[in-house]
Amino acid sequence: MSLTSPEAFSVEKRVAIAAVRRACLVTCTVFNQLVRDRTDTLKKEDESPVTVGDYAAQAVINTILKNAFPKDPIVGEEGADALRQESNARLRERVVSLAINALQEDLIDGEKAQWGLGSQHERSSEALLKAIDEGNDMGGPNKRMWTVDPIDGTKGFLRGGQYAVCLSLIVNSQVVLGVIGCPNIQIHPASSDEGKGCIFVAVRGQGAFQITLSGTGAIKLPYFPSEKSYVLQSEEPKHSNIPLIRRVSDELHLTEWGMDSQAKYCCLARGEGAVYLRMPAPTVGGKQPYEERIWDHAPGSILVEEAGGKITDSEGAPLRFGLGRGMGENRGFVATVDEELHGRVLSAIKRA
Repeated sequence: MSLTSPEAFSVEKRVAIAAVRRACLVTCTVFNQLVRDRTDTLKKEDESPVTVGDYAAQAVINTILKNAFPKDPIVGEEGADALRQESNARLRERVVSLAINALQEDLIDGEKAQWGLGSQHERSSEALLKAIDEGNDMGGPNKRMWTVDPIDGTKGFLRGGQYAVCLSLIVNSQVVLGVIGCPNIQIHPASSDEGKGCIFVAVRGQGAFQITLSGTGAIKLPYFPSEKSYVLQSEEPKHSNIPLIRRVSDELHLTEWGMDSQAKYCCLARGEGAVYLRMPAPTVGGKQPYEERIWDHAPGSILVEEAGGKITDSEGAPLRFGLGRGMGENRGFVATVDEELHGRVLSAIKRA
């Protein structure tokens, strides 16, 4: 079976949707707890906040992936070492409880008990910590692997803004499947009546679509042509070269729209924006430029491509997902709704 046949990755797609959907249940459940009590927030090496939701969501996703595809390696952000420390016993108990509750939820159409779902499965604290640790693969070429980002856009998550639960499947350095859960995105951009919470799905050669968090209401992307031409960018100024993005936006007559997480890719894919620019902030003091991570862009990149858009780095080079956990010299990302606009954006970046 070819990578782009209509039947390719049908099981993987269903498993990934189930994993992201149940991880979104975790993040939605934990949100109010974090608002009331942020003392359970740890710190990562890069000083961005890590919440109990990060660990619990990754435990859920990795448990499902390892039950469905036990031989597949997983490339993820979190490890469980901090949770094993006795000083974090309360946090560990909360993570375990949230993960168990999400995994034990009743099955919906398309889900299978053999993926580790349902109330019949016994799960120990150590088993869930080991599931978190399954995300320690180093990536690389010539392999089949999953990437997991349990909460992308943690600051957006903490302030009730946009964040995303992100999962992708990479085969021989090519992204073949991407699933992104966005609990705070409106189901229909023009109306709040339908509520919020979407899962975005793309399979190589099969297009992209959006469903609700309950797994219903599939809509093929893109479906919402925006009346304004937006350039989507990071909400956090320290993550972006804001002056450069502003010069590009002004030249192309685009309106800037700040947003956290890979939700930007989702809004672009369904037609709410024209361009997504991620231009790294200039380094100072001889500091090495930040190397982008594959889990930050793999799911969103295939979503944009399968919705008819184009994505490269800021020099027009293809994105590289087979180098390891990082993306090497891919610095700066340009995603657009079509190829013609993509060329104009790259030219504007050179002039900026």
